Amino acid sequence: MALLEIRNVTKRFGNFTAVDNISIAIKAGEFFTLLGPSGCGKTTLLRMIAGFDAPDGGQILLDGKDLAGLPPEQRPFHTVFQSYALFPHMTVASNIGFPLKMAGKTPAEIKTRVAETLAEVELTPFADRYPHELSGGQKQRVAFARGLINQPRLLLLDEPLGALDEKLRENMQRELIKLQAEAGVTFIYVTHAQNEALALSHRIAVMNQGRIEQIDEPSRIYNFPVNRFVADFIGKINLLSARVLEVSAAHLKLTVTGLGEVTVPVSGHVKAGDEGVFAVRPEQVRIVAQSPEIPIESQLLGKIKDFLYIGDVTTYIIALSNNTLIEALLPNSVPGHAKLFDIGDPVVVSWQEQSAQFLPD
Repeated sequence: MALLEIRNVTKRFGNFTAVDNISIAIKAGEFFTLLGPSGCGKTTLLRMIAGFDAPDGGQILLDGKDLAGLPPEQRPFHTVFQSYALFPHMTVASNIGFPLKMAGKTPAEIKTRVAETLAEVELTPFADRYPHELSGGQKQRVAFARGLINQPRLLLLDEPLGALDEKLRENMQRELIKLQAEAGVTFIYVTHAQNEALALSHRIAVMNQGRIEQIDEPSRIYNFPVNRFVADFIGKINLLSARVLEVSAAHLKLTVTGLGEVTVPVSGHVKAGDEGVFAVRPEQVRIVAQSPEIPIESQLLGKIKDFLYIGDVTTYIIALSNNTLIEALLPNSVPGHAKLFDIGDPVVVSWQEQSAQFLPD
C-alpha cells in the first residue's frame, strides 16, 4: 500500500480548473517531486495535501484513510516554504524546537532533540543566533530542521531553494539528499526547476495545465519523454515536425521538416500517417569539421551560426544547407581550447539512430 494516495483529485477556482482529476501513489521514504511551469497546479496540489485547501472532487488518503475534514495542524505533515517562515524574535534553537513545544514535549525532551537536530544540519554553533544574523542557506537549514524535528510522516517543500543563488542551491541540494536519506521521511517537493528535480528525486510527476503528463524516474523522464511537452520542458532538445511514413518491428521511418527521411527506434503505439515531432538531445548530436575523408552519406552539412560558451560545455547552433537549425552540445575537453568551432565554420552533423525518437504532439 502507498503511504499517500491521491485519487482523482480536482480543484477549481471559479471557472478555472487548477488541478484536473489527478491520481498519484507515493511510497514511504520516497523523494517525490511535482515539477511544472508556473500555474500548472503543483502548489495547489501540495496545499490540498497539507490541508490548507480542500479538493472539489476525489480523495487524499494517508495509509488508506481519507484525510477529508482533517485540519492542517492534525495532519502528520510539515511544510517548508521558500520564505523560510522563521520567527524573527526566536533564536535558531527556539525556532527548531517550536513544533515540539506546541506538541507538549517537556523542556528536557525539547533540549535533547534540538541538540541532535542542530548537529544533523551542522548548525550547533548558531543555536543562539537570530534569523537576521544568518545567511540565506543557514535560514533554509533552520527551516528544514524545524520541519524534520517532530519526525513527520511527510515533509512538504514548496520551492524551498527558490530564493538562493545558483551555487548555494547546488550545495543545499546535496544537503537535502543527505537529510532525506538520514531522516527516512517521505518528501514531496514542488519546483519549476528541471535540473533541481532531476538531481533530487526518486520519481517526478511532470504537470501541465492541471494534469500529469508523465510520472517516472528522472533518467526516464529525461531520456524517454512520453510527448512533446515533457521533452521540451525537461532540458534542451531539438524538435522538428515529423510524420510517420513506415512502421517496422524495430524502426520508424519518418519524414522530418528540414531533414528529409530519417529512421528512429519504435516507441509506443505508432502507425503510418501519425504526426508529431522528431526529437534528439543536443548532447547526442555530433559535429566534426568538414573534410574530404569524411563520408557524408546519411549525414548533414552545415555551418556554425552561433554558439554559447558556458565554461565546461559550449552549445553550438548549426544552420543546415536549407537553413534548418540544429543545436549541439560539446564538452570543452581539448587542452588549450576555449571552444572547438567558430561562427562560419563548415561542419558535418550526425547522431546515432537510437539517440533520436518520435514523439506525439
